[in-house]
Amino acid sequence: MTTFQKIKSTTTFNPPSDWLQIKTIDLHTGGEPLRVIVDGFPELNGNSVLAYRGDVKNRFDHLRKALMYEPRGHADMYGCLLIPPNDEEADFGIIFMHNEGYSTMCGHAIIAIATLAVQMGWVEIVSPITNLKIDAPCGRINAFVRIEEGQVKGVYFHGVPSFVVANDLEIEVNGLGTIKYDLAYGGAFYAYVDAHQLNLELTPANYTQLIQKGMAIKHAIMQSDIKIEHPFEEDLSFLYGTIFIGGPVSEGIDSRNVCIFADGEVDRCPTGSGVSGRMPLHYFKNEIQIGEEMSIESITGSVFKGAVVQETTYGKYPAVIPYVEGTAHITGQHTFFIDPNDPFKEGFFLR
Repeated sequence: MTTFQKIKSTTTFNPPSDWLQIKTIDLHTGGEPLRVIVDGFPELNGNSVLAYRGDVKNRFDHLRKALMYEPRGHADMYGCLLIPPNDEEADFGIIFMHNEGYSTMCGHAIIAIATLAVQMGWVEIVSPITNLKIDAPCGRINAFVRIEEGQVKGVYFHGVPSFVVANDLEIEVNGLGTIKYDLAYGGAFYAYVDAHQLNLELTPANYTQLIQKGMAIKHAIMQSDIKIEHPFEEDLSFLYGTIFIGGPVSEGIDSRNVCIFADGEVDRCPTGSGVSGRMPLHYFKNEIQIGEEMSIESITGSVFKGAVVQETTYGKYPAVIPYVEGTAHITGQHTFFIDPNDPFKEGFFLR
């Protein structure tokens, strides 16, 4: 047998017994990646999503880095780990992870994991709508998968109560001057900034500027006296990112979002939790009514639909239940090996 014939007949590598093997299925939602860990992750201790998340942070953060960072990932990689739900009424729980750590909510991940759950047969498929209940760190998310002729055609979800912390705040940012912003929560806290005040077009050509300015604004707010406080969970009380809002680039679209989150990640999709946070901003300014849809595009041109399902209250805040819709697609499946002798086994990232 020639060497080439051996190559063609031997395509599976069997690693030594001391190498860790972690299996994933990768997807994207509007261009934003999601790496779903499906096997090989060590067993966690806990009895709730927040407890499991704490255990991952305390004992297995090196595995987050290994799967999110180079050489297995990249600076803008995003992932999730499926865990038991908080109670038997939900289908499963989920922990979100990225280059900086662990987020409280991720709409693009909800859209992707609901798509995957149906395509993998993890849940009973009901046509035309399959409903999943997913326990995230921020609370329970109801996801709805549209089914046509046995195929997934899209996913929408009803998020956790979303609210406005404050409108028209101002912050002094080195190199940028006085920046006005709104502070709102859609499962995570964001500073919403009108990009026009920076003369900044929300296009790929300005990718580096968006990162630099978005992070400068985020850090300035974090270092200010502005309090970021979740009504019920201290663990959720932090500013996740800056969302620049601008006019649409594509026809038939209402607006454009570019979210700079975690350690300078740029969301390729319109940001599900960011769209959720925009719904109370527009609703309480009487710019949209209950059930009225907005179409919001991302830096890649992918589109989410957003709307308000109903009014509610959340702690001391008037709030809404948001609706967000998008589509996701599977891109691959992987078995990652972690060689204990690899000097880069925990990864690195460069920007």
